[in-house]
Amino acid sequence: MKIVASFVPSEEIQKDFKDEFPNIEIEYYKGIKNAEKAFTDAEVFLTYGEDLTPEYIELAKNLKWIMVLSAGLERMPFAACADKGILVTNASGIHKIPMAEFTLGTMLEHVKQRKQLRENEISKKWDRKVPMAELSGKTIMVLGIGAIGGEIARLAQAFGMKVIGFNRSGHANEFADITVKLDKLEEHLSEPDFIVSVLPSTSETKYLLNEDHFRLMKKSAVFINIGRGDLVKEEVLLKALEEELISHAYLDVFENEPLKPEHPFWEMNNVTVTPHLSSITKKYQPRGFEIFKHNLHTYINNGNDFINVIDLERGY
Repeated sequence: MKIVASFVPSEEIQKDFKDEFPNIEIEYYKGIKNAEKAFTDAEVFLTYGEDLTPEYIELAKNLKWIMVLSAGLERMPFAACADKGILVTNASGIHKIPMAEFTLGTMLEHVKQRKQLRENEISKKWDRKVPMAELSGKTIMVLGIGAIGGEIARLAQAFGMKVIGFNRSGHANEFADITVKLDKLEEHLSEPDFIVSVLPSTSETKYLLNEDHFRLMKKSAVFINIGRGDLVKEEVLLKALEEELISHAYLDVFENEPLKPEHPFWEMNNVTVTPHLSSITKKYQPRGFEIFKHNLHTYINNGNDFINVIDLERGY
């Protein structure tokens, strides 16, 4: 079995893999261009999901399984994989802890006025009239209440928040007080104090939110996007913020990244920009490899308990 990876993990991860699979070698390369020759003969390919094209899939004579060591799949050539019957799995779920903590930290920062307090500290201003609030009793809507959204919901409930979950099917989540599906979204947008999106980029989610949605939200509502930037057109979000249809937007993802220095989001008082890092953690690769190792045992033994098998038609 030839396994090729288009990235080089830490030496600790390589050693841990070798200890568990002493008879299996992985060829590690920095980028698919360096891996191109080896890739054409690979049976299993490890990638972060941003380097494959239909042309590469066509070159792969023996490829049977692609393990994407991330959750994002918007650049994957699914049609080409489907044509050749290639199994695709990903590392969905490994982001749930850092992204949930990032979300709760952001909401706490907002209600506890951390930005204002920091500015007061810098200017040595003693002001006990800064309006402090609580998460307890507030309502959060989680757009995309899967693995990541479910963890956000769990933590939010621990803070005494009401949780409205949103997913394609309306299938209930154990940590949501209610779960709504796509055609019921508008009916609930006036309720949440925080609207958090962890939705991926798919044909169903691209530009899902429009101006009418923002007009249905509370003026005091806070929008947090840690999913994908194409959930809402940039000009729509910009207009909503300029007209103060909502009170604040915390944006970790954008339609075009990196966000250009001249973009108005940087200068707006009701926008906080972070550089697409809500999922980053030192435990990213170790968690991803745990999923890969489980699936490799399954693959070797011709089993059927693969974790995170991707539906190539739906793209997730």
